[in-house]
Amino acid sequence: MKNRYAEAEENLRLMEMMDKLFLSDPTLGVLGMQDELAEKGMNYNVKRIRRLLRKMAIEPIYPKRNLSRLGKAKYIHPYLLRNLEICRPNQVWALDISYVPMKHGFMYLTGDPADGHYGFIQPLYRRLAAIQ
Repeated sequence: MKNRYAEAEENLRLMEMMDKLFLSDPTLGVLGMQDELAEKGMNYNVKRIRRLLRKMAIEPIYPKRNLSRLGKAKYIHPYLLRNLEICRPNQVWALDISYVPMKHGFMYLTGDPADGHYGFIQPLYRRLAAIQ
């Protein structure tokens, strides 16, 4: 008995190609995906591409609306350094932690700490050399 939810062989090949294209450029939406497929000689209707992308749960990476609007957070943390005069080294430090999506999972990327007194990020090896 044939499964009515199974995709045709042609659609499975198309889905495999769309997956490869999306991994190479995760900003491709439906129209961008249609253009990339057309360059490879695969001309398909926008409706088919949209349906298959939804079935594959693929959504392009792009800035969502109203991300920078204030008041969205449950609690807005105060800026504690507003009236602080930074006058000596090692008084204020900053660290950048970024979430990076990977092909199979994710990783956290941390930047070197920055000394607020100098106003720029110091290379780690200079700091380590000064300690020794």
